[in-house]
Amino acid sequence: MPGEKILIIDDDKPISDLIKSYLSKEGFLPLTAFDGKEALDVLQEQNPDLIILDVMLPSIDGMELCLEIRKKSNVPIIFLSCKSEEIDKIIGLSAGGDDYMTKPFMPGELIARIKAHLRRVSALKLHAQDMPDEEVYEFPGLMVNMTTHEVIADGNPANLTAKEFEMLRLFIKNPKRIFSAEQLFELAWKTNTIDGDSKTVMVYVSTLRKKIEVNPDNPKYIMSIRGYGYKFNHKLLDK
Repeated sequence: MPGEKILIIDDDKPISDLIKSYLSKEGFLPLTAFDGKEALDVLQEQNPDLIILDVMLPSIDGMELCLEIRKKSNVPIIFLSCKSEEIDKIIGLSAGGDDYMTKPFMPGELIARIKAHLRRVSALKLHAQDMPDEEVYEFPGLMVNMTTHEVIADGNPANLTAKEFEMLRLFIKNPKRIFSAEQLFELAWKTNTIDGDSKTVMVYVSTLRKKIEVNPDNPKYIMSIRGYGYKFNHKLLDK
């Protein structure tokens, strides 16, 4: 895993330098940016493998910047923030973040989370390489390529995060199964749930619907089953 490029976007230079030193010790190649414009330039030029993104930035805040990054890339994004309220975490995940840590943070935990996200990306790439033929699912208004992770919704590319795509994959591969929020979290995040994780799933389902549904308030693909959870609309398989 050493050698991956990690982009640190933080206008606090001492914190940026601290993270940079820990990354270097782990064998990563740290890149730095101190505002949104610089970050987008580095993203374009260096194509980093993961981004550490501070929420409070000059000119454009981290949430807005995350939305801009998601228009160009599915790279894993870990938010760093002084804000510790649950609503702040939900907003960050809704903007397209893959993880959220509060300051002050333990460097060892940050490194562990970085490695976990990179392992998942690497596993997905290996899985795609091992598949000799492309695995494509087509439904009315929706095309999902499981091999390339390309998603076309209503004729337009849908830029899904790794977690959003994994949830969509679970739904499509198990079209008649009803998933509880806890089950979705454990399968998509590959870890046991704790208090609050079901709300994280609700946020991801909501953002996924916004990206693939014509009318997210009246979804055609991902159905809510009151009192149980979510399932894919298996009736579309017959069309």
